Amino acid sequence: MAQKLTGLCLAIAVILLLAMNRPQTLATVPELTVTTITGQRIDLKTLRGKPVIVTFWATDCPGCIKEIPHLLELYQAYQARGLELLAIAMYYDPPSHVLAMSEARHLPYPVVLDLKADYAKAFGQVALTPTTFLIAPDGRIALQYIGLFDTQAMRTAIETFLKG
Repeated sequence: MAQKLTGLCLAIAVILLLAMNRPQTLATVPELTVTTITGQRIDLKTLRGKPVIVTFWATDCPGCIKEIPHLLELYQAYQARGLELLAIAMYYDPPSHVLAMSEARHLPYPVVLDLKADYAKAFGQVALTPTTFLIAPDGRIALQYIGLFDTQAMRTAIETFLKG
């Protein structure tokens, strides 16, 4: 009986923790300027008019690593037509790990360090990785995924934005 009660309490604690750490749903992209690992400053307002993928990730996150080939595929397929992509590394990820993985995986898109969790807070308290947003050209959040994103849904939405 005590084991069942302990298990139930643990399950409730995990559910509450996940609920508290769930990002808030945003309607529009926050006003934010980020700095990439190469020192480039990007004001998200300047990306208006284009579809933008913003993904929060960590080098120790298996789902994030699994998602990289899909992000690369989308970027390579649509970047020439206007798609922008920002990969924001979580505050707890050591910068040396982020730099090493970015180089090892030959990431062609901008990678950003969120050293103080300011960007995660601005995007609605992002705490779980991967968390991915697709921002429509008008600045509204079109899709938001916690965990692996649906590649086909992402591709369909990007195609729609690029036709419009």
